[in-house]
Amino acid sequence: MSVLENWNQWKDFLADRLQQAESGGLSQEVISNLAYEIGDYLAKQVEPKNPEEKILHDLWSVASKEEQHAIANMMVKLVQNDSVH
Repeated sequence: MSVLENWNQWKDFLADRLQQAESGGLSQEVISNLAYEIGDYLAKQVEPKNPEEKILHDLWSVASKEEQHAIANMMVKLVQNDSVH
């Protein structure tokens, strides 16, 4: 099963990658830009595998570039907060 098929597994995957990036010394700005690039790639190249991804895909498709950056930043924030709890 792909990590994209289960929302909680996807968030755990992102949290692990985020922790690696932070441990590797990447700045919050670089992480934010990477999150945007990943979101843009997924929106253009990957079919949503679950209802949560479908919502993100739909939001991304109608958002301006600035709003897409906000969505990406919120996903980073979501996985940061989840890893704290």
